[in-house]
Amino acid sequence: MKIAVPLLVFCVGSLLSLGLVMLYSSGIQPGVDHKSARFLVMQLVWGGLGLVACVMACGIDYRWLKRGAWLLFGGVVVLLVLVMIPGIGMKVNGARRWLPLGIGNFQPSELAKLALIVILAYYGEKYKKEMPTFFRGLVIPGTIMGPVLFLVFIEPDRGGALLMASVCGAMLLLAGMSFRYLFLGAGLAVAGVLVSLWNDSMRLGRIGGWLNLEEHKQGVSYQAWQAMLAFGSGGWTGLGLGNSRQKLGWLPENHTDFILPVIGEELGLIATLAVVVAFIVLLLCGVYISWNSRDTFGLLLGSGIVFLIGLQALVNIGVVTSVFPNKGLPLPFVSYGGSNLLVMLTCVGILLSIARRAGNPGGEWSGSHQSRDLIAPERA
Repeated sequence: MKIAVPLLVFCVGSLLSLGLVMLYSSGIQPGVDHKSARFLVMQLVWGGLGLVACVMACGIDYRWLKRGAWLLFGGVVVLLVLVMIPGIGMKVNGARRWLPLGIGNFQPSELAKLALIVILAYYGEKYKKEMPTFFRGLVIPGTIMGPVLFLVFIEPDRGGALLMASVCGAMLLLAGMSFRYLFLGAGLAVAGVLVSLWNDSMRLGRIGGWLNLEEHKQGVSYQAWQAMLAFGSGGWTGLGLGNSRQKLGWLPENHTDFILPVIGEELGLIATLAVVVAFIVLLLCGVYISWNSRDTFGLLLGSGIVFLIGLQALVNIGVVTSVFPNKGLPLPFVSYGGSNLLVMLTCVGILLSIARRAGNPGGEWSGSHQSRDLIAPERA
């Protein structure tokens, strides 16, 4: 822990700092400098709240989350329902995902990610011996996950729902669920997504544009094409901080989902690779902390957080480099977005809480023996 914790904090701090600098830079446009200041101020406010939440989560024993797991889960379901009610939830660009607050808009689906991780970690610890069974391993977890994933899916936020489902599947597998049940659940989910896509011309168009990027560069693939131009313009060392050309009205959402291409254009491929390395190191530290947690709950909770941060970063980087079809997921700690930043920093605080108590006596297991014991029933 003497190496993992400082490295984790350093990587998160570096990504946060880079995000603030690039957020200001991405908003600098002739005659509209106030735009960058507004984004920066709001990010600083949410970041400050996130750091407070991070410190509080670090100071509190993570096992207390077991006591409030169902309360957190129920509260998230209520918030997701409120989002769908006209006059309460905000509708932007055809999606109803936000609740208006005094200092900004809050996205309950971001909190839902953490709520699902907490409730499944609690469930996985409580029923770890029964996880290989069909009922405890698939039916009950599916019943728990279903309402949250459905409400997020119909906002609509299909990418967010798929991200949550992937994280939940990885956690259940780690908790001891049989691979055949995982494939069954994944098959049902994929079938549902395909049916949804078949009746969604906009998202079908995005997939078609992704498969033929250059043909659709003036249409559905415009954003992805401009991102590729930004990466290409930056070269190895970039054009210099503040000198991006693509942010001047060419690259949409350059302060949120597509902030990485601005980093690539202004600071170059070296800085872009440094961001990737920072996420890899962060995730390795998270894996080490989770693996050495004092109990099953800590292992599953920490692993869920690692899966969440890692998959979200992977999807964002994959989208802006055209490896994946376009999907609006922010780059953790870097992109503009208060709700995501608040939840991600809270997750980091929980990881630090797990690390602080990893060496304390009284746990069910200690060190890596705990993780091997956890997955033993699945292999038996």
